[in-house]
Amino acid sequence: MYCSSYSRFSLLSLQKLANPSKPTSFPLNFTQIIQMNSSISTSKSENIQSKSAQKSVIYKVPALETNELESIARQTFERYSVSSQNRRNGKGVCIVWFRNDLRVLDNEALFKAWVSSEVVLPVYCVDPRLFGITYNFGFPKTGALRAHFLIECLADLRKNLLKHGLNLLIRHGKPEDILPALAETFGAHTIYAQKETCSEELNVEARVHKNLQKVSLSSTAGQSIAQKGAKIPRLQLIWGSTLYHKDDLPFDVNNIPDVYTQFRKSVESKCTIRPCIKIPASLGPPPEIEEWGSLLSISQFGLDNQEAYRGLLFIGGESASLSRVHEYFWKKDLLKIYKETRNGMLESDYSTKFSPWLASGSLSPRFIYEEVKRYERDRLANDSTYWVLFELIWRDYFRFISIKYGNRIFHSGGPRNLDYKWSQDKTLFESWKEGKTGYPLIDANMKELATTGFMSNRGRQIVCSFLVRDMGIDWRMGAEWFETCLLDYDPCSNYGNWTYGAGVGNDPREDRYFSIPKQAQVYDPEGEYVAFWLPELKRLPKDKRHFPGFQYIKPIVPLKHGSTSKQGGQRTGGPRNRQFRSTR
Repeated sequence: MYCSSYSRFSLLSLQKLANPSKPTSFPLNFTQIIQMNSSISTSKSENIQSKSAQKSVIYKVPALETNELESIARQTFERYSVSSQNRRNGKGVCIVWFRNDLRVLDNEALFKAWVSSEVVLPVYCVDPRLFGITYNFGFPKTGALRAHFLIECLADLRKNLLKHGLNLLIRHGKPEDILPALAETFGAHTIYAQKETCSEELNVEARVHKNLQKVSLSSTAGQSIAQKGAKIPRLQLIWGSTLYHKDDLPFDVNNIPDVYTQFRKSVESKCTIRPCIKIPASLGPPPEIEEWGSLLSISQFGLDNQEAYRGLLFIGGESASLSRVHEYFWKKDLLKIYKETRNGMLESDYSTKFSPWLASGSLSPRFIYEEVKRYERDRLANDSTYWVLFELIWRDYFRFISIKYGNRIFHSGGPRNLDYKWSQDKTLFESWKEGKTGYPLIDANMKELATTGFMSNRGRQIVCSFLVRDMGIDWRMGAEWFETCLLDYDPCSNYGNWTYGAGVGNDPREDRYFSIPKQAQVYDPEGEYVAFWLPELKRLPKDKRHFPGFQYIKPIVPLKHGSTSKQGGQRTGGPRNRQFRSTR
């Protein structure tokens, strides 16, 4: 559980501990979707218009030059390479369908495709459904910042595959149309892909499998046999998204404990984490293809280009992810103080910042585990080194919970099927979404989310509590807006965390509450975070920045507990709350 003694630090003490990097200077048609995506940029125009009046302060993550990124990636691949001799005994062609596993290192689907074939065809399908609208409230499913991050991930994946003797075929359309056609064209006997857990992804898997039944192949290597004797390609789904493998759990996934602590203690005592899959230096040859497909542009998604002009700027791709691990663990030696600094909100090094790469599958959780263990052997082991793994287990937990409860994680009553009466007041929600609630700590966090696609773990807890407890707004509106904006969005962690925060998820308590005055006092005592995102507060005395009175927007709702005075108390929950776990 959270220990408050680790979190009561000032910004100055955080800087001293973390040595942070320095700044570097219901149905809609497609036209309506484009207009809606464009409106996101328009709704943020007040923020963006003010950027010329602000000093551009960007914290690049990782804060390394391109040549250093490439050097770290090359050295890491060399450490995790395996001899290709006497390992490859397959025949014919295999397809690797990349989904949320945009990496080469520790990619079992890629390795099995190589072992089982003579030729490997890596494919990524740009599925238009990923750029549609959210289920309940019609927000864009993918905002411009995450789309840009995805483009960088795909560019880096292609580059790393080329270095391993392959390439990446990029096709626009639905996987259930593209993959069977490719299997027929190239005579692929197997399509390997990472197994997913939520309904939209499962439905795509089912459609791919169904359409593969219609494909008839001329060769026989590795094929499955349909009832009528036809030779058909098969879809082989590989589990590869968690620290602990699903098959190694000490219980059936449908009987997973409903309390995280019980789950964690059980897997820690009874399970072993599998080692990373090592990949041969050469995975070729690829098939002969004239046009491998161009990398995407934001406009192809119906999105306006948006670039972070302030705050964190994440670099997409596996090379950047491996470099961030190296930078945070080894170069800056920050792992040893992670637990003390993890509740920060300003700058780049108060936490690992691994979550965007974990969500895209550019970074393997098992690689993080092995690096933590190497750090513990070579430098030291303490509560901080363990706590990174603790957070990864939270990520696993939400993934497995999504299997147990299915679509209930998306329903109003959550996994517990509770009957709460939520408001869907649009005016209140828009004030929260736009960062215009009258509470600087809420507004600063929401502006950071809109500008960078990221928000600290602490910030996510605070804005969730405010939306649900103080405003009484339907938690699904917040979850779907996060789905639009977050670089590190994945359905399991996002909806798992929101159900948890709303009191309808896997939490033995229902009444967790974050008092804004107390949170401000503890985590931003000098108001530096809110002044960074709300520059109009910078001129105020530090002890007035969170409580500016008439010098700021009038609060849109009163707080459920406490007051906006500096001494406002904190009632239920407070900093002991545990929420929004994705290894940030």
